[in-house]
Amino acid sequence: MKRLVGISLYPIGLLLILVATLAFFKVPVRDGLGLLYSGAVGDRFAWSRMAVKSTPMLLTGLGMVVAWRGGIYNIGGEGQFIVGGIFGGTVARFAVFTSHPWSPWLATSGILVACVAGGAAWAWLAGWLYLRRGVEVVISTILLNFIALQFLGYCCSGPLQEKAKQVPLTDALPDEVMLPKLSRQMDAHFGVVLAIMAALLIYTYLFRTRAGFRVRLVGENPRMARANRIDAGRAKIQAMVVSGALCGLAGGIEYLGMSGQLGTGFSQQWGFLGIPVALLGGLHPLACILSASVFGALLAGAENLARYTPTGSTLVYVIQAVAVLGYVGIKAYRDRLPAVEA
Repeated sequence: MKRLVGISLYPIGLLLILVATLAFFKVPVRDGLGLLYSGAVGDRFAWSRMAVKSTPMLLTGLGMVVAWRGGIYNIGGEGQFIVGGIFGGTVARFAVFTSHPWSPWLATSGILVACVAGGAAWAWLAGWLYLRRGVEVVISTILLNFIALQFLGYCCSGPLQEKAKQVPLTDALPDEVMLPKLSRQMDAHFGVVLAIMAALLIYTYLFRTRAGFRVRLVGENPRMARANRIDAGRAKIQAMVVSGALCGLAGGIEYLGMSGQLGTGFSQQWGFLGIPVALLGGLHPLACILSASVFGALLAGAENLARYTPTGSTLVYVIQAVAVLGYVGIKAYRDRLPAVEA
């Protein structure tokens, strides 16, 4: 019974965090909450914005879930997202912007596959450095993020730059190559559906397959894994590859669903935002759908709040940080409840 009380603290805690953050920034609490609500879920257009912003966070969050479940702490979702986009932009250069372009559906599929492969390859590199050279994944993935960002700048000002060579951007994808929108009047696109399908597939992989069980066992109990002759190195590499593939897919969906071109501002910190999504989701794929939706609603609502208050959309990052800290505190309190009963 007390566990249910602990769980019920999550929405109450989030509301208190919102109120406290608005009050700290001297935003009228009632008006601020109203603006956040209307911007996040006030109408179908707000729901659409919330879904679009939730999608890359859900996919990168799923990537963190797989890697962290395997006991390998991938902090490189940002770099894997970016490299996925670069791979997709490279395929687009040959599939779309040539004298003999591919058919639209083939070009879209090829770009998505390339993005997945790019993210997986970038994550595999970090896993290989860990297993073969003893480089800690936390360190290598953070450094690989910076390399990916610089590589993106080079590509957008060099081999992938638009034909006029005037701005550091790639050529904009034609509408027929972009992911289809669920409605012409709204931003929501087919990538939202793909992200939810990915969450269901990752749940099946982790909890309904032998490979997923091995990954979880290696992460939770390495000694038992060794006793059962499970190749821990292979399981960790597998977890990193799947994690990077999901982050690369996030880059592909952002490229094909929203931006349509690459630039130095291609990623809006989606790889880093996936970390609190995974934590607040309890490292569970299905719970990440809810946590990503919460953060997506905060981002969409904060944009509406920024139109009427001087605080700007950066307010949401403060709310996210405090929300994660609050989650840790509430979880610690909930975990102590059985001991209190005793």
